[in-house]
Amino acid sequence: MDSVQVETTAPLTLEITQIASSPIAISPNSRIPKDTIRTSLKASTADSVLASVYSLGTGGILLSNLLVELGASPVVFGMLSSIPMLVNLIQPLGAYLSERSTSRFQYSLRTHGIGRLLWLILVIGIASASWGVVDTHQLVILTLLIVLFSNLLGGLGTASWLSWVAMIVPRRLRGRFFGTRNSAANLTTLVCVPMAGLVVSHWYGGSLQGYGIVLLVSVVFGIMGLGCQYFQVDMNPLSQNTYYGKLTQTSEIQSEVAKDEFSEVLQSIHPPQDQLANSVWKNSNFLIFLLYFSFWTLAVNLSSPFFNLYMLDTLDLDVSYVTIYNSFQAAATLLMLILWGRLADKIGNRPILICIGILVAATPLLWLGISVNRLDIWLWLPLLHILAGGTWAAIDLCNNNIQLAIAPTKNQSIYFAIAAAVAGVSGALGTTIGSFIAQFAQSGGLLSLFVLSALFRLVALVPLMFLQEPSRS
Repeated sequence: MDSVQVETTAPLTLEITQIASSPIAISPNSRIPKDTIRTSLKASTADSVLASVYSLGTGGILLSNLLVELGASPVVFGMLSSIPMLVNLIQPLGAYLSERSTSRFQYSLRTHGIGRLLWLILVIGIASASWGVVDTHQLVILTLLIVLFSNLLGGLGTASWLSWVAMIVPRRLRGRFFGTRNSAANLTTLVCVPMAGLVVSHWYGGSLQGYGIVLLVSVVFGIMGLGCQYFQVDMNPLSQNTYYGKLTQTSEIQSEVAKDEFSEVLQSIHPPQDQLANSVWKNSNFLIFLLYFSFWTLAVNLSSPFFNLYMLDTLDLDVSYVTIYNSFQAAATLLMLILWGRLADKIGNRPILICIGILVAATPLLWLGISVNRLDIWLWLPLLHILAGGTWAAIDLCNNNIQLAIAPTKNQSIYFAIAAAVAGVSGALGTTIGSFIAQFAQSGGLLSLFVLSALFRLVALVPLMFLQEPSRS
C-alpha cells in the first residue's frame, strides 16, 4: 500500500496558526500518496512553529505590554481582544470567495500573506514614535488599525484553511497529529517568549524600541511560515465540492477536467442559498455545537483578556515576569497536548470538554486574593499558568476535533465560517462587557469580572450534555 484514502469531515478552529499548500492540486476524491501526506504534515508542523514566533510578536503579552506602556485604558484592551473575534463575521464571505478559487494555497497567500505584511507598518510607526514624529495616542490608534485589518484578512482565509486541513489529515490521526503539531508550536513559545520579554525589558533604547525589534523579527518568521505551506499538497475547492459524494469510491479520477465540462462544474458546485441555509438549520447537532461554542466564547472572554492587564497594571509586574509565566503555561500545554490528543482518539472529545471544562470554569476564581508578595509571585502565579496551560490544551484541541467531526463534507468551509462568525460576535460581546466592567466598576472591578466569568463558563457547558459526537472510526 503506497496510498491512503483521503478523508474529509471538518477542520480544526480558531487556532491556531494559518495556511499551507503545494504547487500540485489534488482532487479531494483521489488517493493522496502516503509520502505526500507525510510531507504535507511535516510542512504544516514547520508552519505552526514559525507562525508561533509570528504570533508572539503580534499578540499576547508583548502587544498588551506595548499598550500598557502607551497608557491605554481597559476599553482599549477590550477592543484589542474583541477585534480578532468580531472580524470573524467576515468568515462567511471568505468561505464564499475561497470556494470559488482553484487553489487553497494561492488563496491563502492573498489573505494571510498580506495580513502578516501589514505589521511592518507598525514597525515603521514605532520607529517614528521613537523619533518624535507620532505621539503615543496616535500609536495606539495605529496599533488597533493594524490589528483590525490584519485580522480581517486572516478572517477571509481561516475557513479555507480549516477545510484544507480536513482534506489532508486522515481522521484517525487527527488527535495525535494536532497534539504533536500544537506541542511543537508551544515548545517554540516556551523558548521564545522569555527571550522576547528580556529583549523588550532590557533593550538599550527602551521597551518601545525593543518591541519594535521583536515585531520585525516576528514578521520575518511569519513570512517564512507561509513559505512552508508551499510544500503542502494543494486542494482545489471546485473539485472538493463537486465530487464530495464520491470520496469513498476506489475508482481512479482523471487527472484533468475537460474544458467543455468546466462550466458545468462551476454551475453544480454551489447550491442555492436557501438549500444551504436549510441544511444548516436542519443539522441539530451543529446548532447545539453553535450554542455551546458561542456562549463558551462569551463566558471565557469576559475575563481572559484582562489577566495580563491585571498583572501588568494592577499588580505592576515587570513584563519579563509575565513572559516567564506565559512560558510555564506553554510548557504545560506542550507536555499535555500529546496526552490529550491520544485520549481524545480513545474516548472522544465530548467527555474531555465536559470534565476539563468544569476545571477551566473554576480557574478565574483562583485569581481572587492574589497580591504582590513573594508567595504569589514565585508560587501561586506560576501554578495558575501551569494549570491554564494543561487544561486549555484539552479545550482547544477537543473543540477543534469535534468541529471537524460535526461539519458535513460538502461546503464544509461555510459551516466553519458560520461557527467562527457566531463565536466571534459572542466573544467580542464578552470582551466589550468585560472591558466596561473593568473600567467603570469601582474597586474590585476586575475581581468581580473573574467571578462573573466563572459562573458563565459553567452554564456554557450545559449544551454539551445534548451534543452527539460522530463516530471516530
